Amino acid sequence: MPSARSHTADILGGGPGGSLRRSLSLRDLIVYGLLFIAPMAPVGIYGALDARSHGVVPLVYVVATVAMSFTAYSYARMIHTVPQAGSVYAYARVGLGNGPGFVAGWMMMLDYLLIPAVAYLFSGIAMAQLVPEVDQWIWTAIAVVVTTALNLSGVRRAAVVGFLVLAMEILVLLVFVVAALVVLAQDGPQRGWLSPLTGDRAFSMTALLGAVSVAVLSFLGFDAIANFAEEAVGGKGNSARLVARALVWCLLVTGVLFVLQTYLAALLSQDSSRHLAENPAEQGAAFYTATESAIGGWLETTVAVSKAIGAAFAALAGQAAASRLLYAMARDRRLPRFLGSAGLRTGVPGRALLLSAVLTMGAAVWAARSADGLDRLVSIVDIGALFGFGMLHLSVMGYYGLGRRGGGRPAAESGQAGGGQAGGGQARGRQAGGSTEGGAGGSAGSSAERHRMSVVWDWVVPLVGLAIVVAVIVTANREAHWVGLVWLVIALVALAVLRRRDKREAAAD
Repeated sequence: MPSARSHTADILGGGPGGSLRRSLSLRDLIVYGLLFIAPMAPVGIYGALDARSHGVVPLVYVVATVAMSFTAYSYARMIHTVPQAGSVYAYARVGLGNGPGFVAGWMMMLDYLLIPAVAYLFSGIAMAQLVPEVDQWIWTAIAVVVTTALNLSGVRRAAVVGFLVLAMEILVLLVFVVAALVVLAQDGPQRGWLSPLTGDRAFSMTALLGAVSVAVLSFLGFDAIANFAEEAVGGKGNSARLVARALVWCLLVTGVLFVLQTYLAALLSQDSSRHLAENPAEQGAAFYTATESAIGGWLETTVAVSKAIGAAFAALAGQAAASRLLYAMARDRRLPRFLGSAGLRTGVPGRALLLSAVLTMGAAVWAARSADGLDRLVSIVDIGALFGFGMLHLSVMGYYGLGRRGGGRPAAESGQAGGGQAGGGQARGRQAGGSTEGGAGGSAGSSAERHRMSVVWDWVVPLVGLAIVVAVIVTANREAHWVGLVWLVIALVALAVLRRRDKREAAAD
């Protein structure tokens, strides 16, 4: 009979051979991504976006989806290069070096710990409204305990339960869509049919872009899928393709859902964008107000219940991603080694998961018990992710543009493909003129074309993505800037300590 210690090792890790287990399909990966983002993420910020954009929230999400596609491209590119857990931490190590990789991982840690904390808090707030006899901090703590236990039971089991929760969220969204279409067919829209795309007052490109800088935050979390690269089914090549496809699908699906629900909400809303701008206190409940006034209170309650459950499972996906980041950094001896092992039976990095759960619960319960805890937590939650996105784009430029890997593009992208193109050029030259000069000319033209395309994919696309990220960081509030700066300083200090340790160990050897 196994001892208590061996049983603990089976679950939390630490036993010999404990590692992540490949069990996630494409559907499972998409489920994790959609759970973390949440299909109805715009509900809470619809009013603020409507006021800020002059009433073109659906157009805001169209532009935001396009903007985030640059980040999705960089993720897909680096996933194929580094199909490992750790996401941006692993990519920056390869593309920029060990030091920048550590800093990128440290900054993303802030994102993966605080976003679940906000999600848990939203769940606690929603449950407290439904059952006010129980304090919201208790509901928050219960959500942490339940989802942590589910994560510890295994990534596959968590994915199955997550799929059921996601199906419930999608069903509620479909109920809203159908009910909204029925009301619009019977009573007509409160605004013009095209006003959600043209505005209910003077169109302003400045207002549109200002709202986009907020709307892109709705997509935070789709990148968490990259942390499951070592748990996707198949070998490294196949798992990389699965994760990249899941990233793209998550972005496209959420983009469509965000545009659809905000378009319908705008048509149902009796309050103009100017009214919401003049009454900021009404912005947070604007989506619910539009739903209740046009459709009825029953749907408002249904949406609230869906948000309560969905938020907890968004945190589940975030907590799982955070544990994989801690696991990857510990495995590389950038964090304490005890975090760098997975349970033999579950294949889950249990110690890393428990640490992330404790830290997340601390932040969430503190915010739930503080009068301004939610506002302060929400105001700083995005800075770590945005910094990480910036490092991601720099990694693409470093790895592909500057050729950190030792020269040239991968064989699959240059040597083999280039040879095929050159051969094609030679064949075409022989057909056209029957001379080797024609083949050489075709080869030279093909080489020039490859160079131009490499400039676009290795530099222009990630530079545009980086510019978008920097613009969003600039618009963040001052408290977020200070938190990000302090966290960055801590990262640099920790990096200096690690480098000194590595030098001592190298000298001893």
